[in-house]
Amino acid sequence: MRTLGYLIGRNTKLFFKDKGTLFTAMVAPLILLLLFITFLGKVYEDSFHSSVPSNIDVPESIIDGFVGGWLFSSLLAVCCVTVAFSANMIMVQDKVTGARDDITIAPVKRSVIGLSYYVSTALITGIICYITTAVGFIYLSQVGWYLSTQDALLVIVDVFIMVLFGTAFSSLVCFFLTSQGGIAAVSTIISAAYGFVCGAYMPIAQFSESIQNFITCLPGTYGTVLLHKHLMGGSLMEMEEEYFPKEVVDVIKDGFDNNLYFMDNKVEIWQMYLVLVGTIVILVGLYVIFNILKKRG
Repeated sequence: MRTLGYLIGRNTKLFFKDKGTLFTAMVAPLILLLLFITFLGKVYEDSFHSSVPSNIDVPESIIDGFVGGWLFSSLLAVCCVTVAFSANMIMVQDKVTGARDDITIAPVKRSVIGLSYYVSTALITGIICYITTAVGFIYLSQVGWYLSTQDALLVIVDVFIMVLFGTAFSSLVCFFLTSQGGIAAVSTIISAAYGFVCGAYMPIAQFSESIQNFITCLPGTYGTVLLHKHLMGGSLMEMEEEYFPKEVVDVIKDGFDNNLYFMDNKVEIWQMYLVLVGTIVILVGLYVIFNILKKRG
């Protein structure tokens, strides 16, 4: 355990010493949140208005809280994965410099080395994502706060699980990369595509049925929907209690991915958590096995 702790500390310190990578990883989520608010906020407001009867007047604070919850949850869903790829730069860098071989020479199990990269990446990703979460909470408190204490705590839990998932996914991919150019290219592709395939940039309901079926087969989608549910649930509850009949709210939930359907069957919250946790266990297990089987050099 002492060796594992040392390696985790070493990897974490190396990341935070690289000011360029640290600055990029810290600022990118905040820039993305600003871009979401600036360019997508109005789009989703218009989409919301088109989903409800025109004769019902809803306070702007509820609409802003609803749209803000969508944008914020989408941002968190993406950042928990993309930031993990930036944090995993240390693992790839050690391969490039030969530091990984030097560590392997020491009497340290390869599984311990692999776990040290995983834990340090999860720690770095978690720090950055929770800072982003705090900023998002501040934003929601300004535009329209409808989160209960339970919802806020569940968001924190969701981010924790998504960080573990993003770290497991990125660690498994980065295990096979041997150059900084490789991880830069992969990070660019993931950053561009992941938001679409996990339902963060566009509601899943807006895709064709075949694409919807494909997206619901991807575990990251369930994390996105959980964040949608917990960050938008309060405003939806307020709408149902004060302004809309349940049928209208159900239409809004379906249109904005608060309800998720797999092959026309509604997926329950516990099933979403089960898919995510199961995927994390499988990915981490494969990652550790690959580290054990890896030959020196």
